[in-house]
Amino acid sequence: MTAQPELFDRELLRMRRRTALVNANPGSDFLLKAVAEDLGERLSAITRTFETAIDLGGHCGHVEALLQATGKVKTLYRADLWQPDPQLTAPAFVADDAVLPLKDQSVDLIVSALSLQFVNDLPGTLIQIRRALRPDGLFLATLAGAGTLTELRDCLTRAELELKGGAAARVLPFADTRDLGGLMQRAGFALPVTDMDPLTVRYNSMFDLMADLKAMGAINILRERSRTPLPKTVFLRAAELYSQDYADSDGRVRATFNMVTLLGWAPHSSQQKPLKPGSAQTRLADALGTEEVGLKQD
Repeated sequence: MTAQPELFDRELLRMRRRTALVNANPGSDFLLKAVAEDLGERLSAITRTFETAIDLGGHCGHVEALLQATGKVKTLYRADLWQPDPQLTAPAFVADDAVLPLKDQSVDLIVSALSLQFVNDLPGTLIQIRRALRPDGLFLATLAGAGTLTELRDCLTRAELELKGGAAARVLPFADTRDLGGLMQRAGFALPVTDMDPLTVRYNSMFDLMADLKAMGAINILRERSRTPLPKTVFLRAAELYSQDYADSDGRVRATFNMVTLLGWAPHSSQQKPLKPGSAQTRLADALGTEEVGLKQD
């Protein structure tokens, strides 16, 4: 059996998230806040309550607050990557969201915001999540998808190639919506749904974008990242390319964040199931009000 390659340095992620929390900049959590609000709205539209829920990997109180505000969660626990935040109210425990310390069929709801894109073995983690859910339990998560930070990736790569003759990976790889939907099916979720919501954020310069990423604890955590710092000239050239190719008429530059939301249920006998092929009771032609035309045979 082939071992899953470790793309991400999880210990470095833990350290950078800790630093980001300790040195939090006002407003730098805007992305996590927006995602938490969207997850809260999605949960509010579901007509049921959940006895036990887990805020998986959340490193601030936005998800906790939105889950509590829905009124659909009776008992909420937070799984924190490095240490529980004493200022937050929900009981918390330290846990790596890549290796869940949860018993099979022990919780009713698991929610994750902008965390699972940093997991090395996402297929394995999704299987763990599905197993931890009780039958008809719900999994709801948002993670950064393919196309996220495509402008930054393009400009850093081009600048490094131009000035150094080669380029290292500086922006993390992200999975696309179709692949994530396939992983949900493989993990055994019932009625899986995936959708993407593109978000464009505008900055005065590339350096302002990079400052926000650092404040989020979301800068390069690739295990095979280059340990040699880029010279200032490469960053200056990348910023020049950014302003040249990705600026609006007012001079501000764009940064794309493609947010992919995953929703799936632990299987249960009460859930709807697709009909078997050939079992339909109504012809498509009748439903459309048209005349059925058969294929001609040669």
